[in-house]
Amino acid sequence: MTTFQTIDDLESGRRLLVRIDVNAAVEDGTVQDDRRFARHAETIRELLADDHAVALLAHQGRPGRETFVSLEGHADILADHLDHPVAFVADTCGDEALAAIDDLELGDVILLENVRMCDGELPEEEPDVKAETDLVRTLAREFDAYIGDAYPAAHRSHASIVGFPQVMDAYAGRVMEQEYTAIRAVRERTFDGPVTMVLGGTKAEDTIPILERLDDTVDRFCLGGVVGELFLRAGGHDVGYDVAGTALFDHQWEDHRTDLERILETSRDRLFLPTDLAYEDDAGKRTEVSLEGTSKERPFLDVGSETADRYADLAADSAAVFVKGALGVFEDDRFADGTVTVLSAIADTDCFSVIGGGDTARVIELYEFDEDDFSQVSIAGGAYVRALAGESLVGIGALADNP
Repeated sequence: MTTFQTIDDLESGRRLLVRIDVNAAVEDGTVQDDRRFARHAETIRELLADDHAVALLAHQGRPGRETFVSLEGHADILADHLDHPVAFVADTCGDEALAAIDDLELGDVILLENVRMCDGELPEEEPDVKAETDLVRTLAREFDAYIGDAYPAAHRSHASIVGFPQVMDAYAGRVMEQEYTAIRAVRERTFDGPVTMVLGGTKAEDTIPILERLDDTVDRFCLGGVVGELFLRAGGHDVGYDVAGTALFDHQWEDHRTDLERILETSRDRLFLPTDLAYEDDAGKRTEVSLEGTSKERPFLDVGSETADRYADLAADSAAVFVKGALGVFEDDRFADGTVTVLSAIADTDCFSVIGGGDTARVIELYEFDEDDFSQVSIAGGAYVRALAGESLVGIGALADNP
């Protein structure tokens, strides 16, 4: 089992460099508030209560993309969540940043500029290489310790994730600790009753490794979304291919057909597939059709009510439920029924539950679920998928190997 120091191991009154992940949607150049701000605010609030001085590192977007913007707006959103000033510094590791860090007093919080604007943060390289970047060499000597809290980016071997733990005392923040603990439970915890996993989304390449790696852990897999249709095609149904206006299925079928057919054959008794599907009719209304005898003529946008109720019953009868990916196009409330029905059933039970994947976590927010009704709602996308599939995360490894 991987172990690392957490903020419980910190002495009070220290100068801390804290890496968070508040990478969020950007609309018309303005960053939008989301759950990541609230989750990281919990870590920061705890650090402030212990009389630390806090400098935050974070990223937004990637160079060349419209979402690659300054973090000035992020500071305002964080301040609202904290009910505490967060001073923005329009520099990451240059003279302006060093001056602001020098002025940092206990109880202060500053947010440095988008770390991906700093040379050396990208691309992905070995941790010892990242430890030699100007970013790490410059900032490390200004602080007593590094706090790694950016679990959504823990699969990225970037300087701010893996470089600092090579050269300074490093600890896991609350987000990192809680996310890692929850994901470890998926693979290692023993439950007194059936374990169910709901898998949706659009990428077979994400789902196939999960099905294979969790074969001995999960008793029942409920499939939907593009992945569910691809498995239906593997079972001989006339669905799971592209029609006018879509380009999601055929290339994935060509790339993964062998694996889809093999998994369906070897795990047929544990794979639950849709028995009805929903589409938009000519009048713009949700229409459902039974799978049997159906030939795909237009895109299917959700599982049908029969399937949703069956999956909900399986979830309600589980000791543990794990969710990755939506069962339909939940952004359109006409086609959110499948995902919302299953999540509602999970919320109403006392089972251990982990909801993850970027899209699924957005459903919690969009349809106003109470996070307290679930054991863990992950704010991670790529890291959640990789961890489910059994891959090690370099950000976790860097904290565990901290010298």
